[in-house]
Amino acid sequence: MAEHYRHTKIIATLGPATESKEMLSKLINGGVDILRLNMAHASHQWVADAMWFIREVSTEVERHVAVMMDVKGPEIRTGAVDEPLDLSVGDLIEFYIDGAEPTGDIPAVTVNYKGLPGEVTVGDTVLVDSGLIQLKAIAKDERRIRFEVLTPGEMGSRRHINLPGIQVDLPALTEKDEDDLRAGVKAGIDFVALSFVREADDVKVLRAFLDGLGSSARIIAKIEDQAGVRNMEAIIREADGIMVARGDLGVEIDYHKLPLVQSQLITACHAEGKPVIVATHMLESMITSPMPTRAEVSDVSHAIREQADAVMLSGETTTGAYPLESVQVFRNIIETIEPSVERKLNTLIELKEPKAKMLRSAAVLAADLEDSGIVVFSRSGFLPYVLGALRPHGIPIYAFTDVEPVFRQLLLPWGVEPFLMEFSDDPDETIQDAVAYLKRKGWVKAGNWLVVITNALVDRDQIVDSLQLRQVKD
Repeated sequence: MAEHYRHTKIIATLGPATESKEMLSKLINGGVDILRLNMAHASHQWVADAMWFIREVSTEVERHVAVMMDVKGPEIRTGAVDEPLDLSVGDLIEFYIDGAEPTGDIPAVTVNYKGLPGEVTVGDTVLVDSGLIQLKAIAKDERRIRFEVLTPGEMGSRRHINLPGIQVDLPALTEKDEDDLRAGVKAGIDFVALSFVREADDVKVLRAFLDGLGSSARIIAKIEDQAGVRNMEAIIREADGIMVARGDLGVEIDYHKLPLVQSQLITACHAEGKPVIVATHMLESMITSPMPTRAEVSDVSHAIREQADAVMLSGETTTGAYPLESVQVFRNIIETIEPSVERKLNTLIELKEPKAKMLRSAAVLAADLEDSGIVVFSRSGFLPYVLGALRPHGIPIYAFTDVEPVFRQLLLPWGVEPFLMEFSDDPDETIQDAVAYLKRKGWVKAGNWLVVITNALVDRDQIVDSLQLRQVKD
């Protein structure tokens, strides 16, 4: 067994600092498990080129990664301004919808969401530019809202608007999202991160769209506002995983409540057995610094102690000066903190199927053995995902599949190390092939015990689920 088996996965966002073949090779060898494509400013040609590069480099270095497309989602933004507006406390400013005319007596800017005047009420607080500018609604009509400035700032063009606590009627997918998804599915994406998920129906809309494209990509719902937090249980049940997107979420809720909400989301995902990703500002200072701040180290450590499935880098690996160093910092923290986490199985998850309950027995047995691991065979990914959700600390989960998309989707769940291998018609021969592969690649050595979950053929035509105990031979 390796000296430290890393359970927590690493996600890095591809960008100008990392999209060269050389840097991709370093990131993948450095431990990145999933590469994220942020579609906020990406072209379809860039997606196709990036995917080709990723697959080629993965093959060359013999370490494969999954690809997650992060669609932009519906956003409310201000329009263009000729010159930035310098706003002071007490100033008045007007937002008006496209097609309307400003009142003309105070500075005014357009907004791209026609429903805004109907959904904002007098007295509401609206946040602009990641919350840097706070505005209070003091008057409105059907096409305009008049605000008083509560915090000063400079408002440039196309600034993002947050509406804390205000229910908005925005579509789950925009036309841009649908076009981006068509390009992504054609290129072969493995995951889709859906932005601003407010309710479970948003996930259903995306699922239907992907089904229509014939895509099996798994859906990661990004929780970014108060509605998403309120509906977290239903969203988690409907999605394949959750991203705690702390950028907009930290603006939408009181900043001092963010750690509690993060913990609530992680706990809720543990209860449903769904993967959870902690993202945004993990190592923000490393965009310009070769070393993280002590606060960032503590923040990443907190996510690992709470047993998130993955931690994610954004600006650190898109435009940052130290992308590879950021990945190494993640690895150093993970390898230091994981062994200190209490070694007990996830007791929050409710295992309903008998086969899933057998997995808990496998995890308990593996934990009682020294230098052990779990070997599981799957064509759907269900068994490895459940095993990862059980959180067997210090126990590698070796997941074998003969389905290529499932192989890459198994790169997300905690503790799962996937392998792509042809299955034999004889289950025992498949087990022997898997053990030989693990030994050949240095994952196990003679004397190690392996708990094997597989099908066994009995009475010539009956296949039953089995849990076996095997020791690696010389």
